[in-house]
Amino acid sequence: MIRAILVDIEGTTSSISFVKDVLFPYAREQIADFVRLRGEDAEVRGLLADVGAVEGQALSDEAAVETLIRWIDEDRKLTPLKSLQGLIWEAGYRNGDFHGHVYSEVPRKLHEWKERGLSLYVYSSGSVHAQKLLFGHTEYGDLTPLFSGFFDTRVGAKQEVGSYRNIAGQIEFPPNEILFLSDIAGELDAAREAGLKTCQLLREGAVASQNHPHALDFDEVKLLK
Repeated sequence: MIRAILVDIEGTTSSISFVKDVLFPYAREQIADFVRLRGEDAEVRGLLADVGAVEGQALSDEAAVETLIRWIDEDRKLTPLKSLQGLIWEAGYRNGDFHGHVYSEVPRKLHEWKERGLSLYVYSSGSVHAQKLLFGHTEYGDLTPLFSGFFDTRVGAKQEVGSYRNIAGQIEFPPNEILFLSDIAGELDAAREAGLKTCQLLREGAVASQNHPHALDFDEVKLLK
């Protein structure tokens, strides 16, 4: 019996194009000014130090910015980048520069599942802060109260089996009572190996995997017994 649903964001709850065409370019454009203005904040200073640690050497702020821009261009899934992007996007959301995109049926289904007593969680390569910003500033209002928890790459990479074991341990549900929704076969494979139930969302041209049930949208997701 499914008691918890774990959702990916890009290609699952939200358009990949929103992240690639709105959020990433916004962060890339703003990051140099953000570091210049906020570089002495303790949180930002710590993240800049983490950039240097990943590169294996101490970096000036200017060199760190150049590295971060390169990581954005390479679509690197690195925690200091994701955390800094989240801080930059926060200003964009609050200024009304954009709203967090979710597919039209997603809010309705999330409410329906919540009312049925299911616990809802998010797992994305974007930072927890960025996840909460996206779901907190949608055109359907603030959806964050629907979720019982948020997970990012601090629990492990999206295609590592151990990440899903970590999540199951933290939310204290047996793995076979958790349904993971994602468009990426490699993520679903890892989740299944960890014991989770899986369903692949076939939005935006996702390539169907024969290893998992499919759904075109959340209305087609079957809650397996």
